[in-house]
Amino acid sequence: MEPITVTILALAGALLLGYLMGSVNAAIIVSRLLKGDDIRRHGSGNAGMTNMLRTYGKGPAALTAAVDFLKATVAIILARWLVDVFDLAMLIDVGYLAGLGALTGHLFPLYFHFKGGKGVITALGVLLCVNPLVFAIVAAVFIPLIFITRIVSLCSVIGAASLPFVTWAVRTYQGQPPLWDALFAAAIGAIIIVMHRENIKRLRSGTEHRFGSQKKKEGGDA
Repeated sequence: MEPITVTILALAGALLLGYLMGSVNAAIIVSRLLKGDDIRRHGSGNAGMTNMLRTYGKGPAALTAAVDFLKATVAIILARWLVDVFDLAMLIDVGYLAGLGALTGHLFPLYFHFKGGKGVITALGVLLCVNPLVFAIVAAVFIPLIFITRIVSLCSVIGAASLPFVTWAVRTYQGQPPLWDALFAAAIGAIIIVMHRENIKRLRSGTEHRFGSQKKKEGGDA
């Protein structure tokens, strides 16, 4: 088999692996196992950590966040391991495609009629693997901001918008070419922003939910 064919198959395999693992939506599984219900029938209808927190409390929400975070890291680690096992020469890090696949699977899960969450926690799991320093900066700045503003969606959108710039700065600081990493970060950021388009409308109208306030039917989910 030609080397270029092997490379294409490996990249496609990494993307597929990430998508299949990302489709394991923790919010849906946890709500069904622990509560005998589907989280998408409650609150904002979003299958993510924030809606789990509002609907079922801290325990189920923490379990959801852990699984949604780890499934992205596991997909990337496994894709990289397979490339090493088969000694494949790759032009780019397969972790990028596995991460994008995991994020896409979380948003549009194959196993749950393509209706998932908004991807913030899963995106953080991707960042941890592809660039731990970028992850640390984003987490250090925007997690405290969530508790200051009490608006999860606002911090998610701001963090997503800043991601390519933080990535560019970090890769430049590390003495590495920043272009591909910044483009990857821009793709993740754009996906997160698009998935929060309804939240952005509510932010502009001043009706977005603040956690800790009285529950509303719709809110700023992660």
